[in-house]
Amino acid sequence: MRLMTFEVGGKQSFGAVEGDGVVDLAAAIGGKYPDLLSLIEAGAYDEAAAAVKGRSPDHALADVTYLPVIPNPNKIICVGLNYDDHRIETGHEPSGYPVLFPRYANCQVGHGQAMVKPKNSDMFDYEGELAVIIGKAGRHVSRENALKHVAGYSCYNDGSVRDWQSHTHQFMPGKNFTATGGFGPWMVTADEIPDPSTMTLTTRLNGQVVQNATTDYMIFNVPYVISYISSFMELQPGDVIASGTPGGVGMKRTPPLFMKEGDTCEVEISKVGTLVNPIVNEA
Repeated sequence: MRLMTFEVGGKQSFGAVEGDGVVDLAAAIGGKYPDLLSLIEAGAYDEAAAAVKGRSPDHALADVTYLPVIPNPNKIICVGLNYDDHRIETGHEPSGYPVLFPRYANCQVGHGQAMVKPKNSDMFDYEGELAVIIGKAGRHVSRENALKHVAGYSCYNDGSVRDWQSHTHQFMPGKNFTATGGFGPWMVTADEIPDPSTMTLTTRLNGQVVQNATTDYMIFNVPYVISYISSFMELQPGDVIASGTPGGVGMKRTPPLFMKEGDTCEVEISKVGTLVNPIVNEA
């Protein structure tokens, strides 16, 4: 299934994508689950599939506003420098452990919504990434069991304000400006992607391919990252892990290629879909 969060007529809901439309699951299941996070917490995928079967879409996708797949995650954890070509282009030495930093919910926008270039920087960069949505709580999860804790996968654009990211050795400032991260368009449930190392990730800026890699080139793969994070904190349903970006980022191009108002950035991941975000200046 493809599950999404959306807004229509000023009301937020969630649903299952069927062709060019979406079945409103909040209505189809009789209000039992108020949002996608609660459905994930309950593991109610069979119930959702049964509610969708034989039901026509309630809304055309063209008529809804896409919201971040999980608008209200308990935590968003990003993995830095997780592809060797990106590590090399940024001049970092290999690390024995994943580089991790947080993002927060208000820095995210959905598919089709504008990512906002901050007024106090002209170094707004793209980072296409595979997002992993946790489906089952876990602490000290083994690598062998890690994928059993995944609800599904989505596209992520870890929009990065490079000068602020470089103020100190901590990345957080440059990764948390309001509305600088794209997340969507939907979550493809894990049963449709049993192996997350088999996807191709492509980022395009104004139609030009700027990043292209397969997810098997991650330094620390998805099971490793889940196991590592769960060794120091409990992962909870709806948590989001942005698993890292490949090489080709704008700050390392000659000349540098940063996002500006009027641009459009796309992150496409095979088996998932394409996240598209226009770029606007902060008001």
